[in-house]
Amino acid sequence: MAITGSGSLAISLSVFVISAAFLLKVEGQNLATDNVSVIEGETATISCRVKNNDDSVIQLLNPNRQTIYFKDVRPLKDSRFQLVNFSDNELRVSLSNVSLSDEGRYVCQLYTDPPQEAYADITVLVPPGSPIIESRDDVVSEGNETELTCTAMGSKPAASIRWMKGEEELTGEATVEELYDRMFAVTSRVRFSVTKEDDGVPVDCIIDHPAVKDLLAQRHLEVLYKPEVKIVVTYPEGLTREGDNLDLTCIAEGKPQPHRINWLRVDEDVPPHAVVAGSELYIENLNKSYNGTYRCVASNAVGEAYDDYILYVYDAPTTIPTPTTNPVNTQDSRAGEGAPQKIDHAVIGGVVAVVMFAILCALIVLGRYFARHKGTYFTHEAKGADDAADADTAIINAEGGHNNTDEKKEYYI
Repeated sequence: MAITGSGSLAISLSVFVISAAFLLKVEGQNLATDNVSVIEGETATISCRVKNNDDSVIQLLNPNRQTIYFKDVRPLKDSRFQLVNFSDNELRVSLSNVSLSDEGRYVCQLYTDPPQEAYADITVLVPPGSPIIESRDDVVSEGNETELTCTAMGSKPAASIRWMKGEEELTGEATVEELYDRMFAVTSRVRFSVTKEDDGVPVDCIIDHPAVKDLLAQRHLEVLYKPEVKIVVTYPEGLTREGDNLDLTCIAEGKPQPHRINWLRVDEDVPPHAVVAGSELYIENLNKSYNGTYRCVASNAVGEAYDDYILYVYDAPTTIPTPTTNPVNTQDSRAGEGAPQKIDHAVIGGVVAVVMFAILCALIVLGRYFARHKGTYFTHEAKGADDAADADTAIINAEGGHNNTDEKKEYYI
């Protein structure tokens, strides 16, 4: 019993050692590969890689477990499979012109005991055909709703569809239909209301799919809208005064182009001698009885719109503007009719300044004149006559007498 027990123990130890050695060997030879996605018609490459190979044989099997390559030998009679690289650590094989039938799980196998296997899934991508975009309405009027449909046919996997209107992203409703052999058709619909600003704006149906980039269909919106109306004063520039002429032009744009333009005076009749010529209204010799609101109305198949001009006639200018050396056109002269009062004030101020200056000069001259002729006149003829008994004696005794005339002096102050 002791011997038998010892033998069994020895056998068990031997099996354990062999198993441990095998496990270490298997763990040391790690087999690896990668999944592959390939577009239909292109080439797929399968790589079987071994780490720390101890001369074990590598082979590649197809999804039906048929041997494609055994080491560097190809038993399978399919020339689309070609050897790309063979070494102790890698078996790399290419498959050209891939089709949907090639899709599946391929097996990398390493001949150990037991054999090791790693799996490479080949996924075949089928891009959709060119998308088709359709519109429910070729032409739509502003404020109404339109609908566009975009279809991406025959893709694998199913495509996704996005919508863009100019720079704005729209949200569509998608439906997916499975066709055959895991192929799909996707249809997306989008609805939105349009404005006149949408006329000519592109709407893009963008296809997102792993097998294709930058695939889209585009359609430009055609939107009808009612006219936009604006009244422009052609003449005069500036204030409208009595006696002036008035020339108004009505600018109307729409889609379709307005087919009718009418002029009217709100709540009153247009002056009898006013002239209407298409988009223009002309009134001569304005007076204050013409004051009021003049309206231009334009219409097309979508609707009508209008713009108003309020006429207020001012008094005619009461002063004549200073003539200029260079003549100017009537519009420029009328544009400046609001400034004659400023010119009159300047002229009056200048005249007053000149008059004041003249008066000041006259006062200065008169002052100097009176200063030069104002004073007391002194002589020595009567000096000594105060003590004379009579007039004759006073004359005789006067200092200097008639004999001293040469010594007469005069003083001016």
